Amino acid sequence: MKEILSISGYTGLFKLISSTKNGIIVEDIESKKRMPAYSSAKVSSLHDIAIFKSDGEEVPLVEVFKSIRKKESGKQSIDPKTADNETLKKFFSDIMPDYDRDRVYVSHIKKVLAWYNQLQRCDMLSLLDADEEKKGEGKDSEKK
Repeated sequence: MKEILSISGYTGLFKLISSTKNGIIVEDIESKKRMPAYSSAKVSSLHDIAIFKSDGEEVPLVEVFKSIRKKESGKQSIDPKTADNETLKKFFSDIMPDYDRDRVYVSHIKKVLAWYNQLQRCDMLSLLDADEEKKGEGKDSEKK
């Protein structure tokens, strides 16, 4: 998930392709079109994004995606464009009952669900497990 990016001002998710002197080259994960993302753009890796919990802690977005995948049995989630706000809030509270309702807005929920659905359409949910395997390998090498 470290190489899957969100770029402010653009819809959808992008895959990191390479670095340049002035920024990075990214590829839209659905259309496969490549474009530059300059150093002035706000770029966030999905690996670095977290959702606030009511106790002040944070849950990594990867864990939220895993909860959605488990609830939806690996299929598409509800469509954030057509669902009403109450439906979105109820769905999100089902997958993350202790999310901070004051700091996590409906717009955030819509974005999380849109990203999840895009990863599912592109058959990229396996990346969630790949991150877990890398963590396990790191722990094994520390023990040696």
